[in-house]
Amino acid sequence: MNEKKKETPKIEKIKEIGKGEEMPRALLNILEDVEEERRKAEEEKNKTLAIIINFTDGLLVFDGERNLSLINPQAEDFFGVKAKEIVGRPTLELTKFPNLEPLVSLIGREIKGVFRKELTIKENLTLEVSTVPMISGEEKLGTLVILHDITREKLIERIKTEFVSLSAHQLRTPLSAIKWTLRMLLDGDLGKITEEQKDFIEKTYKSNERMITLINDLLDVTRIEEGKYLYKPTPADLEAVCQFAINSFQEEIKRKKIRFEFKKPKKKLPQVVLDVEKMRLVVQNILDNAIRYTQAGGRVTISLKAVKKEIELSVKDTGVGIPEDQQERVFTKFFRGANVMRMETEGTGLGLFITKNIIEAHGGKIWFESEENKGTTFHITLPAKEEFAEFLKEF
Repeated sequence: MNEKKKETPKIEKIKEIGKGEEMPRALLNILEDVEEERRKAEEEKNKTLAIIINFTDGLLVFDGERNLSLINPQAEDFFGVKAKEIVGRPTLELTKFPNLEPLVSLIGREIKGVFRKELTIKENLTLEVSTVPMISGEEKLGTLVILHDITREKLIERIKTEFVSLSAHQLRTPLSAIKWTLRMLLDGDLGKITEEQKDFIEKTYKSNERMITLINDLLDVTRIEEGKYLYKPTPADLEAVCQFAINSFQEEIKRKKIRFEFKKPKKKLPQVVLDVEKMRLVVQNILDNAIRYTQAGGRVTISLKAVKKEIELSVKDTGVGIPEDQQERVFTKFFRGANVMRMETEGTGLGLFITKNIIEAHGGKIWFESEENKGTTFHITLPAKEEFAEFLKEF
């Protein structure tokens, strides 16, 4: 026998009351309850709509079938469209509207996960786009697309970059003149100097060199922010690039008595498409940190290997490490660890920021593992020649 379907308490109550004379009153009470619930639901809906309509960010809501179900006035203004023209259309049809095409290209027709990606709509409008899945229990109801206007921030950033670039260029010329004048004094080209005078001039020369390094780093940063950093990508041998950087540190390695090892692969690695000058800078920056922050007698190991369709470069040291609570800031501008600053070593805090941007411009990745007082290992992967050729087609 089939089990009888269990009825709700209200229905059971109605049946019980219905046997008597109170049936009409019971129905009236239930209708009043339903009306009250409907009124509350309508109020909540109106509140939600009011928030969406008055939200300062642009909002688009896509349903589970990827059809646009809602767009708020701010998003309408961003794209110069009207809700009645586009609501109900799937993402594929939205590409017919020229102003919406860049957004659909970014999020894809399937509406992929995007977090704070920049999208330039026109010369004076830059948006930051994020997508958020709307989930109830285990069911995906749709996707919310959030558009944040960052035009003012980008303008300020551009003005700042231009100022830094101009200042750095203006400073580099007199610093270079000072450098060569000091060099002439040290070399005796302007007459004989005493040992005491030479000592003072050498200290001044080193200070001037630090200033020139800072200026060059600032210029590199401005080029990165302007998107003008890779000049001559050509097929190259990463092993040769590493060896060039290693050679420049031989004296420092000997001075600190560091146990240095370069682990080369047994088989010749495939070529990588590189801006050789910039990649030398990458290896020099990482090696410089490894050697500088490793105590005398420590160990530094650089290794190369092929991993699937990529080349992996690793630099491992037994140095001071990076404090765990500061590791998320390692690749930001001007970051220097608290333990490093206590050592009073020199540095601008720009090296790893520049390094990360160079690697990503090559279509590669960089990451690290570190433990304070035990050492750090930096890893870099770069796509082999064929894969990077495909990456370059995007530019």
